[in-house]
Amino acid sequence: MAKNDSPITIKKYANRRLYNTGTSTYVTLDDLAVMVKKGENFTVQDAKSGEDITHSVLTQIIFEQESKTGNTLLPISFLRQLISFYGDQMQMVVPSYLEHSMQAFTDQQVQMREQINKAFGDTPLTKNLQMPMQLVEEQVRRNTEMFHKAMQMFSPFMTAPQPKETKKAEAKDIDELKEQLRALQSKLDNLG
Repeated sequence: MAKNDSPITIKKYANRRLYNTGTSTYVTLDDLAVMVKKGENFTVQDAKSGEDITHSVLTQIIFEQESKTGNTLLPISFLRQLISFYGDQMQMVVPSYLEHSMQAFTDQQVQMREQINKAFGDTPLTKNLQMPMQLVEEQVRRNTEMFHKAMQMFSPFMTAPQPKETKKAEAKDIDELKEQLRALQSKLDNLG
């Protein structure tokens, strides 16, 4: 069966139920999260008005994932920075910047996985697609530096964060990331 590249339409009804027109079944936000992870393209429309509400539904999925799992992807410092851009002159630049940053991170993640496979071969480490701590820490440092440089470039009137403050924020982000990786390792160990 040929793969259809057009997005699946999900209709959201007034009673908050979501209907997948591709499978003719009702779905949940968790089902939509699985579809996103599988790379399935979909749009969400208000069933009555036909308005595209994909953005708000994806935001709702993120909110539920953040509150449900206890393992947050969005550190408090990042959320504060993001909120501060609303209504700011930088608001129009941020979505594009974040989209490109996430794509660059995804590309680098694929490269790291390939390097790990080349270095360690077919081991439980590579089967679980876990990355050594040093690679993750270095990636966090690079992305944080890139974000700060980009914000300074677009807003010359922004004062650069002091090196000591930046190091503290980076250290806190790295510590949070280490803790999340430890929790993930523990879960994987329990599964094995």
